[in-house]
Amino acid sequence: MMQAAGAELVKHYRDLAFMGFIEVILNIRTIAKNLRFCKKDIADFHPDAIILIDYPGFNMRIAEWAAKRNIKVFYYISPQIWAWKENRVHQIKRDVTRMFVVLPFEKDFYKKHNYDVEFVGHPLLDVISGATKNSELFRAENNLNSKPIIAILPGSRKQEISRMLPMMLSVEHSFSDFQFVIAGAPGQNPDFYNQFLKGVDTKILFGKTYQLLNHAEAGLITSGTATLETGLFQLPQVVCYKANQLSYWIAKKLIKIKYISLVNLILDKPAVTELIQNDLNKSRIESELNELLHNNKRKQALHADYQALHDQLGGTGASQRTAHAMLKILNKT
Repeated sequence: MMQAAGAELVKHYRDLAFMGFIEVILNIRTIAKNLRFCKKDIADFHPDAIILIDYPGFNMRIAEWAAKRNIKVFYYISPQIWAWKENRVHQIKRDVTRMFVVLPFEKDFYKKHNYDVEFVGHPLLDVISGATKNSELFRAENNLNSKPIIAILPGSRKQEISRMLPMMLSVEHSFSDFQFVIAGAPGQNPDFYNQFLKGVDTKILFGKTYQLLNHAEAGLITSGTATLETGLFQLPQVVCYKANQLSYWIAKKLIKIKYISLVNLILDKPAVTELIQNDLNKSRIESELNELLHNNKRKQALHADYQALHDQLGGTGASQRTAHAMLKILNKT
C-alpha cells in the first residue's frame, strides 16, 4: 500500500517477518542483518521523523536507535502490548514522540500507564467504504461459477499457509453446493499454493481479497487483521489458528487476552467462533461453517455484532487525521 501511494520500497517486511518464538530464534542472524540495513538507510536519508507501523519486534529497536539520535518517532498502529510484553510501554513512553492508535480500547490501556495517545479511528473503514457489490461482474472477471462462495484466508506467511490451508480445504467436499476461493497473499508465488490443491476444486485470487470478502457467503479466516476486515465486510466467519506446538505453549504462558480475533477483542465478547490449536479440526470446521451458512438466527446476531464493531471504530479518515496530527507536531519544532 505504501509503495502504491508513492513511497520508495527499499526492503519488504515479508523478508523480515517470522512467525512464532522458535522461528525467530532460528532466523536471528537474518533479523540482525536487516536491522543494520534499516538503521544505515535511515541515517543516510537524514529524516526529521520516522513513522513506524505495528511490527514491534523490529520497530521497537528502530525507535530506541532513532530517539537517541533526536529523530522524532511517530508510531501509527500500536504494538499489541495489551496482549503481552506490557512492560514495553516504558520503552514506548521513552522513545516514541507520539503514538496513534486504531483500536478504541488501546487509549484506555495507555491511560492506565499515564501515557496519552491519540485514537484516530481505523484505516480499514476507508477501504471498506469504497467497496462495491457487483457479483456478476466479479464472477465473470475471475472465472468463477454461480455457486455461492466460501472465502479462504490462510494467512500471509509460508509457514502459516502451510499449516492452515490443508485444514481449511479438508472440508471442501462437505460443501459441494459452494465454491471455495483462496485469497492469495501478496508476494507469494501461485506455484506455492498448488501443492495444497490436489484433489480439490479451488481457485486462488491474488490482489482481490476485499472483493472476495465482499462477495462471499462465509469465510474461514486465519487469526490476524483479516478477522477485522472480514467483520467490517459483514461476512460470517470462523476464526482459525494453529501454531507450532512449542510456540503455542509459550504463547499460552505469556499472552493475557481472552480472545485471539480483533472482532471479539473490540466487542469484548465471543461474537465469532475461534477454533484454536486442537479445536481446529475437520469436524469443528464443518459444524461451525454449517451454522454460519444455514442458521438464520446466528447470522442475524452476528450482523448486529458487526454493526456494533463498525460503530466503535471511529469513522473514516483515520490516515488523514494521523497525517495532520504528525505535521502539526513537526511544524511546532
